[in-house]
Amino acid sequence: MYQLDITLRRGQNLAARDRGGTSDPYVKFKLGGKEVFRSKTIHKNLNPVWEEKTSILIDNPREPVYVKVFDYDFGLQDDFIGSAFLDLTSLELNRQTDVTLSLKDPHYPDHDLGSILLSVLLAPREEQREATMLMRKSWKRSSKFQTQSLRLSDLHRKSQLWRGIVSVTLIEGHELKAMDANGLSDPYVKFRLGHQKYKSKIVPKTLNPQWREQFDFHLYEERGGIIDITVWDKDAGKKDDFIGRCQVDLSTLSKEQTHKLEMPLEEGEGYLVLLVTLTASAAVTISDLSVNSLEDPKEREEILKRYSPMRMFHNMKDVGFLQVKVIRAEALMAADVTGKSDPFCVVELNNDRLLTHTVYKNLNPEWNKIFTINIKDIHSVLEVTVYDEDRDRSADFLGKVAIPLLSIQNGEQKAYVLKNKQLTGPTKGVIYLEIDVIFNAVKASIRTLMPKEQKYIEEENRLSKQLLLRNFIRMKRCVMVLINAAYYINSCFDWDSPPRSLAAFLLFLFVVWNFELYMIPLALLLLLAWNYFLIISGKDNRQHDTVVEDMLEDEEEEDDRDDKDSEKKGFMNKLYAIQEVCVSVQNVLDEVASFGERIKNTFNWTVPFLSWLAIVALCVFTIILYFIPLRYIVLVWGINKFTKKLRSPYAIDNNELLDFLSRVPSDVQVVGKKKKKRR
Repeated sequence: MYQLDITLRRGQNLAARDRGGTSDPYVKFKLGGKEVFRSKTIHKNLNPVWEEKTSILIDNPREPVYVKVFDYDFGLQDDFIGSAFLDLTSLELNRQTDVTLSLKDPHYPDHDLGSILLSVLLAPREEQREATMLMRKSWKRSSKFQTQSLRLSDLHRKSQLWRGIVSVTLIEGHELKAMDANGLSDPYVKFRLGHQKYKSKIVPKTLNPQWREQFDFHLYEERGGIIDITVWDKDAGKKDDFIGRCQVDLSTLSKEQTHKLEMPLEEGEGYLVLLVTLTASAAVTISDLSVNSLEDPKEREEILKRYSPMRMFHNMKDVGFLQVKVIRAEALMAADVTGKSDPFCVVELNNDRLLTHTVYKNLNPEWNKIFTINIKDIHSVLEVTVYDEDRDRSADFLGKVAIPLLSIQNGEQKAYVLKNKQLTGPTKGVIYLEIDVIFNAVKASIRTLMPKEQKYIEEENRLSKQLLLRNFIRMKRCVMVLINAAYYINSCFDWDSPPRSLAAFLLFLFVVWNFELYMIPLALLLLLAWNYFLIISGKDNRQHDTVVEDMLEDEEEEDDRDDKDSEKKGFMNKLYAIQEVCVSVQNVLDEVASFGERIKNTFNWTVPFLSWLAIVALCVFTIILYFIPLRYIVLVWGINKFTKKLRSPYAIDNNELLDFLSRVPSDVQVVGKKKKKRR
């Protein structure tokens, strides 16, 4: 058994199949007469850049991989551009090779139809079984290969599922190629290490962009790996322009040391400035129930000591320890024609993804596995998803649960009802989990004021009229709060109610005459205290949001209709520009509505940990503003701002207040949690 890793790079001088002298090419890979991978479609381009990766299981390396390129035609049969065979016997094992395939048409063998550029790596399956079992791109499976034969005891002795962490800081770019008519570009950068991907923000109208973004990759190979970097120019309404590429070979970098790299761009102009650090891995393990770290007194004491208050400033990224026991599931959905399923379980915490083995032909599987993961952010949500393994195609979704770490009660075995993908309603079956969380509150509080970790694999935004309407209603409600407050203040000026207006007038005179700046955080502190008093006294002023709940249910119904009418989605390819604008508006509405709701939910004690943290911060601000004159505070702030780049040239900009609010759930997230608890 072999594994073939294919990176579909790009096409060159492909044949034109449309009237406009262009094509809309995509690529199919076939093995043994079956399609094993299909690329995305690149519109109106004879030199497309895909940069897509896939992995294929190979039983017989003497059998070539059949590569076919087509031109997509809306509503018609796609036009054949050309084909080629990838000869696996010509590849050297365990070595990545760049291959150029010349496309041919059997009916016109003399025609030049262009070429396809690939990077391929063929390796024996035994060397990659563990890593691929624990992380498979898009959960695709080509065959049911001895999954049950994996011995968890051997895997536990190996302990580390990934060997290390690669910390990358994208600083800036210099002298990039101009791709727009105005002589500038709107550059952004894509990073890829294996299956892991990261996309930077877009810096508009510049050839010398400043990004200052930091992210981490998992390192699975002891000898290192290669980070593929591509730079693109963002174009609204059409395909983004390719600026250049470069690679970072991690095997050439020493560990536990920060390397400043200036990477010239190939196939383009300019260079990127990066900081790359390789560090040892955090303790992430998988084992059976007989190996339980928290039941061993010595190991438990060591874990508690690691996250004790005395070690609050040691390794600030290591916030806490999570142990998840995936015990069993009951009454799962039957996904196969035999009335059974082949379920396996995926445990996700941000970018950490771990898998159980597959239990074949069973609707009541028992996994009895323990996962341990280090916590980087206490506000993360643990996601446990059950899939059905299918031969030669993507795994079928069976159900999912999402559990915020702060809501976990340690040591309790609970039955969680499996939900749909949107977590808005139940599917069939329950899963039994036992979860323990140990964390350092000081580290967690400091981490709250830092940027959230971005997920490498996220679903692309799609146009949804229900989602657009929901976000509009949410934004309208936030705006109406401000309008109603303005009406109330104006009614005091108009003396609609003389007693109320008189009280407001006297309060205004008192506050203006005696105002000090410390009264602002003090007033917010009193608002938090008042709402907390209402909650503990049983007079909860938080209203159940039936409007948002109804909108979520409408979205679910719309998703079901989309699944049934998937063939109609091709129409959106003709409305790409309109969709991009609508999705942008939709996301802006979501961001604005979420911002207002998160401020409200901070004072409503929706997440007590964050409300207590706000109380501590407001107390500190109140004391500082009470004892220290404002002019000195502003002076210190200004000096810090002006000298920050001089003291730390590669510092990453962030806003502590916005980072704090990003941890507070919006009303949509709150309603989702309430529905889960009710069921």
